[in-house]
Amino acid sequence: MSRQSSPTVVLVGRPNVGKSTLFNRITGTRRSIVAPIAGTTRDVIAAPAAWKDAAFTLVDTGGLFGATSDPLHAMVVEHGLKAIETADVLVFVVDAQEGLVTGDEEIARRLHRAGRPVLVAINKTDDKRSRTRAIEFYRLGFETAIDVAAEHGTGVYELLDAILDRLPRVGAPSVDEEEETRIAFVGRPNVGKSSLVNRLLREERVMVSELPGTTRDTIDVVLNWKKRRLRILDTPGMRRPGRVASAGQIEAVSVVLAKRAMARADVVVLVVDAEEGAGDREGAIAGEAAEAGCGVVIAVNKWDLVRGQGQDWVKAFDDKLRFQLKFLDYAPLVHVSALTGERTPRLLEVIDRVATARRFRVPTSDLNRFLEAVTASHPPVSKSRRDVRILYGAQTAVAPPTFVLFTNVATELHFSYERFLVNRIRESFGFEGTPIRLTIRRRERKSTGKARE
Repeated sequence: MSRQSSPTVVLVGRPNVGKSTLFNRITGTRRSIVAPIAGTTRDVIAAPAAWKDAAFTLVDTGGLFGATSDPLHAMVVEHGLKAIETADVLVFVVDAQEGLVTGDEEIARRLHRAGRPVLVAINKTDDKRSRTRAIEFYRLGFETAIDVAAEHGTGVYELLDAILDRLPRVGAPSVDEEEETRIAFVGRPNVGKSSLVNRLLREERVMVSELPGTTRDTIDVVLNWKKRRLRILDTPGMRRPGRVASAGQIEAVSVVLAKRAMARADVVVLVVDAEEGAGDREGAIAGEAAEAGCGVVIAVNKWDLVRGQGQDWVKAFDDKLRFQLKFLDYAPLVHVSALTGERTPRLLEVIDRVATARRFRVPTSDLNRFLEAVTASHPPVSKSRRDVRILYGAQTAVAPPTFVLFTNVATELHFSYERFLVNRIRESFGFEGTPIRLTIRRRERKSTGKARE
């Protein structure tokens, strides 16, 4: 199990100097949360970036050595310093409006010791006064400093040219995005999503704390596993809408980013706390994943805390969980422990099976033989109670699997019969863990009359 290595550019600097704005500008995304609050970014965020003939990974870190009230700032600094060690090029972002401060000097000393190429990006040089103060940063002792305004894009191209001059030459990414499996870990706050991601990656990649809401951004990491490329998305905990509103701007943006991660995921892993079980919030999260067409795996975490309860207890727990998430009866369930690693290899195996099933296409001849047999033993039932026959069908799409069934009359099948058909399709063709879309259409009759002159 290994992670893909690629040339890396790491953004570092004090809190609230504009690193996340610069990150979003260069990557062309809104992956990093931007807010006028020191300490908004906590984890290390990475995304692919490209300029001219070069491709690289851009990394955004939390603010180092600056004023912040974040209770997890020590962990932010620790993760930021680890990211510095992985860099091919370091971009030291400073604030021209504030000028040179003690925190900048402390970071500069760290970067001089890192022994890597360093570019100083003097941000917020939007007015004459700021540009005048920019000269102060040359005292930090770095060879190259470039004036930029990340919010407006000024100077960013010049910064990218300077990065290219110091970056190992690479071509376009060799693995097409379609060849990777995107996996989003979702759930309520503090159920152990980040711990589980760290266990799968075999490193402390994501910040973990007992403080709910530790993860704010969606963390994106590539894992190479059994010759497969897995892109793991660790999302912020998704609170109830009322609690999000009371938690403030950053929490609200975090939930939006988590939903975006689900929208681009192939498989969603719904993480449930073994001690607390599932509730309405888990049902709502899973419903959004199913609506987005994602495959779903239910991971019951912290299983080490309830192990030894006996088979009867385990069966009762699983039955209750299945009842609470009854519309996810197709989703495989895995008991895991991020703390001990129990069954985490099996979790990856199940995720891989679900991702494969989501992309499977049934040959048309096999589908129609199946439909002929199943409708002969269980004739269709329509909402209007009309005599309806399924004449033939075809799979029109994958990811999620989508089927169109053509009937003899213009009517809809009864919802219970549609559910029956979906379940039988799933069982017969192995669509484990993936929602199935079903559309009913009346077969068009061919015109036999001659066209009028």
